Amino acid sequence: MHNPKESGKIGRQMAETIALQALGWLAGDPENLNAFLALSGLSPADLMAQAGDARMLGAVMDFVLSEDRLVIGFCDSAALAYSVPQAARAALPGGEIYHWT
Repeated sequence: MHNPKESGKIGRQMAETIALQALGWLAGDPENLNAFLALSGLSPADLMAQAGDARMLGAVMDFVLSEDRLVIGFCDSAALAYSVPQAARAALPGGEIYHWT
């Protein structure tokens, strides 16, 4: 079984689990949660209704990845390597990493 505390490729199910952890972490911080809601255009009810949707979870990971302080805060709280959010995002819809060269 993959250990998410280490960096590397993450499967879709593990990515969704990590994104749900990130959502829970955001929910515990009203300032960050409100910032996510404002950027995403979601209401709290929309967020609750879509919490299990992989695309919405990708948006959560996009938000966490938008600032180093968010990555560090989430990873420190979940005892994850700082590379894990990017690996999780890559496994969710829309997270494919394109190489332009």
